[in-house]
Amino acid sequence: MTVVKALTIAGSDSGGGAGIQADVKTFQELGSFGMSVVTAVTAQNTIGVHGVYPIPEEGIVEQIDAIGKDLPPNATKTGMLFSSNIIKAVSGRIREYNLSNIVVDPVMVAKGGAKLLQDDAVKSLKESLLPLATVVTPNIPEAEILTGLTINTVADQKEAAKRIVSMGAKSVVVKGGHGVGAKIIDLFYDGDQFVEHPSKRIETPHTHGTGCTFSAAITAELAQGKSMKEAVQVGKLFIQRGIEQTLGIGQGHGPTNHWAYKQSL
Repeated sequence: MTVVKALTIAGSDSGGGAGIQADVKTFQELGSFGMSVVTAVTAQNTIGVHGVYPIPEEGIVEQIDAIGKDLPPNATKTGMLFSSNIIKAVSGRIREYNLSNIVVDPVMVAKGGAKLLQDDAVKSLKESLLPLATVVTPNIPEAEILTGLTINTVADQKEAAKRIVSMGAKSVVVKGGHGVGAKIIDLFYDGDQFVEHPSKRIETPHTHGTGCTFSAAITAELAQGKSMKEAVQVGKLFIQRGIEQTLGIGQGHGPTNHWAYKQSL
């Protein structure tokens, strides 16, 4: 039996819907052994983020060292990194251990509006981490911050995708969930070709952790040797099923259903 390993470097969500909890659940559902490096602890539920407590840089570095020396991952994703110093520390360790299949989910703002990335960290994200990325998975507001563009159309998404790849990333998925209209377009670009992944918009408040889950699904698939296009296709279907078959828990933005994809096969 060959065991593939997927690593998430992200924040902890006490409510279990996003962050490392969502990532490890997704890894497990897609047949990858999940490991985690916790960058921050959040006091969080479906109503909102009530506190953010960053882990000291040395603690983050030691976690990555422990994984890198004994359990080298087949793919790694980054989520909430919070500060410029954390981004630089994580980027340095990715280089030191020559980690491959790097999925960067540029987490900036929580569903309820709480900031999960400090303002001065965006520059470090673009300069230190994006050049290491196999794929970057911003939603529309995140893509706007990264590029300085206003995104209203698929043409705008394409221009944003080009700019993000020009920052050094090998590929990008500009997600369309924050757009308007009955149809969502998640746009993949690998520096050469655009691939549109359309889906029907589902009217539900229960979308907490969708970005984390989508990028984690891509990570799990890359860990198993799938191509980027295959990984994005599975990620799209995984999160679509999770939103369609909502769990309906919590008083606010409830989590997606991490069981739904496997149950639909």
